[in-house]
Amino acid sequence: MFPRHVFRCVAALALTLCSTLSAPGRLQAQSGAAGSPTLRLGDVYRALDVANPRIAAAGALARAAQARIAPARYPPDPQLQFGLMNRSLPGFGLSDPLGMNQLQLMQMIPFPGKLGLAGRVASERADAERARAQDVAWDTRARAAMVFYELYQMDRSLEVANETLRILQDLATTVSTMYGVGEGRQVDVLRAQVELARMTEDITRMQSDRVSAAARLNALLVRDPTVPVASPVRPSFPDTLPPLDTLIAEAGRQRPMVQAAEAEVRAAEAGERSARREIWPDFQVGVQYGQRPMEGGGTDRMVSLMLGINLPVFAGSRQLAMRREAVAMRQMAAADLQGMRSDTRSRVAELYARAERARRLGLLYHGTILPQARTTVASALAAYGVGGVDFMTLLDDQMTVNRYRQDLYAVEAQRGQALAELEMLLGRRLFNPDDATLASGETQ
Repeated sequence: MFPRHVFRCVAALALTLCSTLSAPGRLQAQSGAAGSPTLRLGDVYRALDVANPRIAAAGALARAAQARIAPARYPPDPQLQFGLMNRSLPGFGLSDPLGMNQLQLMQMIPFPGKLGLAGRVASERADAERARAQDVAWDTRARAAMVFYELYQMDRSLEVANETLRILQDLATTVSTMYGVGEGRQVDVLRAQVELARMTEDITRMQSDRVSAAARLNALLVRDPTVPVASPVRPSFPDTLPPLDTLIAEAGRQRPMVQAAEAEVRAAEAGERSARREIWPDFQVGVQYGQRPMEGGGTDRMVSLMLGINLPVFAGSRQLAMRREAVAMRQMAAADLQGMRSDTRSRVAELYARAERARRLGLLYHGTILPQARTTVASALAAYGVGGVDFMTLLDDQMTVNRYRQDLYAVEAQRGQALAELEMLLGRRLFNPDDATLASGETQ
């Protein structure tokens, strides 16, 4: 029989294991620390829209492109000139009979169609910039979501690690007491101490990694890197996703970068048509008014009308070169669009597979792996009570449960990250980021 104090240590350890087994997956923000601050994904998105400079810069660039449309559709400003003709020196008086004062107004009129095409180019490029601004917003959201789910995994894994640390501390105390009265083995004491040191190291590493992840999120939110970041609460993921072919087709139409590439192709096509018209001359229309004093009193007034065109004498080196440039730009835009569509299709398929794999693994952990592992721990605990298994077998079984719990949190984080990237490619939400889970993923 164990001495009474040894029995109390063993009983305390058994109670600790029973408590951990019966109440898994406590969320710090929901049950373990009442009143603790929490962080929802929707809160992060709203803060990004207000504070992130990349989003603000992209929006400003889109507004600048929009402001270029109207000027592109108007001809150059008219030129007003004032002249003093045929003045004699040194007195600077009017020379007879050609001296006069002149006022001249000139206007350049582009060849018909040039202004319309220039406006079309500016309009399509403004559409491209608007689409790029949307993509920047979605890309920034996806980046923030990556860090958000990384923090979620770290916080949940730290909870599991701290629970494990408490078990190891109880174990170390128990086996040391048993060894001290000759009822235990030295190898158990050494093993418990090694596991305790290793778990302490893991917790220290995870805490350091969390500080780094929090600093990255603060950087996206344009906050001081030392600002505390609350514990993330995982949003409720959709039960199912639309079929893969539906998502691929939707991303091919709705992805902002695809829309930007399509607008660039249209702009390049309009630019090529405009370049082909550059060889046609522009018109210059002018009116000139002149006056000079007459002998004997009175004023001699006269008016002149002018019409001119520019001569493309360097067409081979200028206008035709502009055509070749426009053709190359159109080909480049078409190739970029083709590459963007191909990349979008492959990326959607990859993320869909990743999200579905994480969903199936989560169901497997919920329905099979964790229940069986907990049953194993319960069986080992009962066997330990009658001397059927040793401490290390019981500990190994409990450590296995804790590893599975951490694996589940990693799978949930991977699913969330895949869904965030899918949203970026689709240009729409797949779930409500404010609809947080009410309990840990383990208990769903």
